[in-house]
Amino acid sequence: MNDDTTSGTPRFAIRDQIAEITLDRPHHHNRIDPDDLAPLMAHLRTVRTSQECRALVITGTGTQTFSSGYTLSAIVEQLDGRFEAFLDALEQCPVPTICALNGSVYGGATDLALCCDFRIGVSSAQMFMPAARIGLHYYPGGMRRYVTALGIANAKRLFLTGITIDATEMLRIGFLTDLVDSHTDALNERVAHYVDAIRVCEPGVVRSMKTQLNQIAAGERDALISRTDYENSLVSEELRARLAALKR
Repeated sequence: MNDDTTSGTPRFAIRDQIAEITLDRPHHHNRIDPDDLAPLMAHLRTVRTSQECRALVITGTGTQTFSSGYTLSAIVEQLDGRFEAFLDALEQCPVPTICALNGSVYGGATDLALCCDFRIGVSSAQMFMPAARIGLHYYPGGMRRYVTALGIANAKRLFLTGITIDATEMLRIGFLTDLVDSHTDALNERVAHYVDAIRVCEPGVVRSMKTQLNQIAAGERDALISRTDYENSLVSEELRARLAALKR
């Protein structure tokens, strides 16, 4: 979450069991180009297959824009299934995901944010969904995420009018999980607060509960009645050890 002015493909690093993807085109509002999708998918595969990674943070370079979404000039000829596949994979990432919105967010990047479990934004941020303005009927997965996270009324307001809303309204409707002052330190501190809380939790239980919560939200009946992971946790050594530690 630094403010350097280099630009290029998204940067990726894992430090102290926390993965971070940084969108890195600040002079172009951290747009996502078609050539970014392969490395972004590779980064997600690394996170998914790592048994050590505890969380994923996605942010942008600079203080103006988190991301303007998919490159406008590539929408007609290069907006294929790759972008949707990346977003679906991000939504299903097994570890908790935190979108650290260092600035405003537009277009497909709003859907990227909704794929994350937590969205922490700065008070200067704004958002809008321009699909109707440019004549694009949005793909169903993105509309589903809007409806699931924000409700049908807010999804219609944002999709059918293309209006811009500010950070306070983003928080009110549930687009943002948390809101901080517009400076890098405040954002970093709040992200660290979430990361520290995740570190305390048992990673296997976090992964299994995230999976089941996503399935319940998607209306999967089996997830509503499944008790397998719950019953397995009841007989786990990890539960016994943590309960014993609390009694000391």
